[in-house]
Amino acid sequence: MRSSSFAALALATTALMSVTAGVAFADETPAAAAPAAAAPAAPAAAAPAPPPFQLGMDGPITINPTPLTVASGSLLGSITINGAVSGLGLAQDHHVSGDHSAWGDLSNAQLLIAKTDGVFQFFVDAGAYSFPTLGAAYTRSNKVTTNTFGDVPSAYVKLVPNSSFSLQIGKLPTLIGAEYNFTFENTNIERGLLWAQEPQFGRGVQGNYTAGPLTLSVSLTDGFYSDKYSYVTGSAAYVVDAADTVTVVGGFNTKKTTVASLATPQLQNNSTIVNAYWSHTQGEWTIVPALQYTSVPSLSALGTSSASTTGGAVYVTYAFPSASPLSGVSLPVRLEYETSKGSTDNLVGYGPSSKAYSVTFTPTYQYKIYFVRAELSYTGVTSLTSGDGFGTSGTAKSQTRALLETGVLF
Repeated sequence: MRSSSFAALALATTALMSVTAGVAFADETPAAAAPAAAAPAAPAAAAPAPPPFQLGMDGPITINPTPLTVASGSLLGSITINGAVSGLGLAQDHHVSGDHSAWGDLSNAQLLIAKTDGVFQFFVDAGAYSFPTLGAAYTRSNKVTTNTFGDVPSAYVKLVPNSSFSLQIGKLPTLIGAEYNFTFENTNIERGLLWAQEPQFGRGVQGNYTAGPLTLSVSLTDGFYSDKYSYVTGSAAYVVDAADTVTVVGGFNTKKTTVASLATPQLQNNSTIVNAYWSHTQGEWTIVPALQYTSVPSLSALGTSSASTTGGAVYVTYAFPSASPLSGVSLPVRLEYETSKGSTDNLVGYGPSSKAYSVTFTPTYQYKIYFVRAELSYTGVTSLTSGDGFGTSGTAKSQTRALLETGVLF
């Protein structure tokens, strides 16, 4: 890790410790001594529910449920402040040209500010971040932040006239995918193969409607951050019971575009994508099978023909119960397979019509607001186009990575 990254992490952690030093957790507050002849106690008032957190969290790590709350007066009411500070180390074989065999970096230094009650609400996410992704060269957080979504990757206002409907306007996280964007939101440190086909953040508008167990959302945005407002996304989630939720989501670009940048992959920005996943919890187990299909039309401006991908993944997490000596420890595993069709489009990244698979294991430990986790991943490729694979020559068909991430979620 470069000295600047160490310095940034040290400064952020020092600032965080000064903020959290005076925070008392529920199980740290000493009980008052009971009087010798106490009268029967009145029933305790129910503790207020924590404010809803505005970023998705797949677990097993969790955000601080009692964030800093600031009373801003009658105009805005209470504002909550959460945050994430984390660093990672990475070692890999068969690194591609321009990458390195080992990295150290600041993976997150984010402040999350929200108002979550009343008709007028808002959310702001500000800071630095990186997107470690299976099978792709690692890019430092300072370059990712500058060249993708900026120092404020997500910020929007939310109008909530009633309990059934809401409208969001601004820089919005995508509706698509079983994985979220930032490392601390997910079961694994690295994002997976399927995630690489999906948008991350888009600028635009999104409507949400809830009726009992059904939640519907639709958005019009610039899709893969193209600055062309022509990408439509729709989502339907149905809560079957306390253990099961089924979600179907899709998106498509109504126009063909040639915009390309680090945040806007040219082929995916023109794609139609459909995802379906089922979330099941049973005791200490969480199981999420997911399916994905994408299709890209022929693009004469790029000289490419039509192409498609089909993929599937299973995310499994076992969390040791609170009564166990290993309380706080969880064992997430991700399995993926993705195949592509097309004679010219390199959608998966290893050449036209290539196929890829991965296995990722991420043992995790969280104590209050602190977490540490290790990760071992293997990515393999078949039907490889020489030059598009791993290694500096692009001919290796696999890559193994080991990672370590630690941080604070306040």
